[in-house]
Amino acid sequence: MKRVYNFNPGPATMPLEVLKEAQAEFLSFAESGMSIIEISHRSKQYEKVHNQTKSDILELTGLGDDYEVLFIQGGASMQFAMIPMNFATKKNPGNYVLSGIFSRNAYKEAKILNVGEVAATTEDENFCRVPRQDELKINPDAAYLHVCYNNTIYGTEFHYVPETGDVPLFADMSSDMLSRPVDFKKFSLIYAGVQKNLGPAGVVVVIVRKSLVEKSLETIPTMLRYETYYNKNSLYNTPPAFSIYMVGKVAAWIKANGGLEEMAKRNSAKAKILYDVIDESNEFYKGHAAKDSRSFMNVTFRLPNEELEKKFVAEALEKDLVGVKGHRLVGGMRASIYNAMPIEGVETLADFMKEFRRKN
Repeated sequence: MKRVYNFNPGPATMPLEVLKEAQAEFLSFAESGMSIIEISHRSKQYEKVHNQTKSDILELTGLGDDYEVLFIQGGASMQFAMIPMNFATKKNPGNYVLSGIFSRNAYKEAKILNVGEVAATTEDENFCRVPRQDELKINPDAAYLHVCYNNTIYGTEFHYVPETGDVPLFADMSSDMLSRPVDFKKFSLIYAGVQKNLGPAGVVVVIVRKSLVEKSLETIPTMLRYETYYNKNSLYNTPPAFSIYMVGKVAAWIKANGGLEEMAKRNSAKAKILYDVIDESNEFYKGHAAKDSRSFMNVTFRLPNEELEKKFVAEALEKDLVGVKGHRLVGGMRASIYNAMPIEGVETLADFMKEFRRKN
C-alpha cells in the first residue's frame, strides 16, 4: 500500500492510526453487524459515539457545562450566514476582522443581511498579517466580534486572543482547531469545518455558550437556528454520522498523544523546520506571511519565478510530496502541516526544498 505525504489544505491528512481503526471496524461497528454508515442515528451504539465526541472536545478545550457542542452540516460557509441571522441586528451589528478570504466571506453574508461592520482589515497588505489589538475598532453595541483564527490561504494565524470588552468573541477555527492550547473561555462561539484538522468533510463542530444559544432569534427557519441543534442534541434530523464518528476518533487520538500541549509542541517544531529553510535561503524562498503572524498550520512561500514554481510542484510530486501548490490568490507554495502530518513528512519536504534550491 502506497502512502504519500499529503500537504493538501483540506480535505487533508488524517492520523494513520485513526484510519486503521475505522477500517478495522467499518463492516461491523460495535458488534452491531452493520457499518457506522448504515447504523441508525437513534441507536444506542451511535448515541455513545455522539456524546463521547462532544465530551472529548469539551475536555480538550477545558470548557465546562456552560458550553454546548453542536454538529451542523453545510460547512463553515453556512456558519457565515447562520451567525448574523441568529445574533446580529441593525442596532447590534456583527463586527468583523478581515484577515483573509474566509473572514471576508463571513462579512459578506452579514452585509447581505445589512448587519455587518468591519472592525479591522489588512486587505491592503494582501493579508500578509493579522490585525493587531490596537487596530481593532469594535463597536461597543456590536452583537459579536468575528475573527478567522488561522488563514489557510495566506498562511497567517492569530497568536493572541483579541480583547473585546463586553462584546462576545466569535471565531472560525476551521484550520487550527485543537492544534494548541488557547484560552477557549474567552470565546462565546467557536466553529470549525472539520476537513482540515479534525476529520473528513461533512460536519462543522460548533462550541457555543448555552446562554448565547438561548438568545437566538425566533424568526429564523428551523434548520438555520442554533437553538434547534441545542434542544435536540444535534439530532433534529439525520446527522453526518460518519464524519462525527471520525471527529471522535481524532479527538481521542489527540488525547492519547498528549493533548493540546503536545500538539502545540509538535506543530511548533514542524513549522520551525520549514520556516528555517525559507529564512536561510537567501530569498530563494520568500514567505508570504509577516513573521509575527506566521501560521503553524499552513506555510506559504514563493520562489523566484513561476517557471521554478511549476517545476517545484512537479518534482515534489515525484518525491511523493503531494498538495504543495499554493492557492491562486497567493501563488507559489503552501505546505499544510496539520496535527496529523508526521514530522518525517516535514523533514522530507525540507530536505527537498534544500536540494531544489541547490540545483536551481
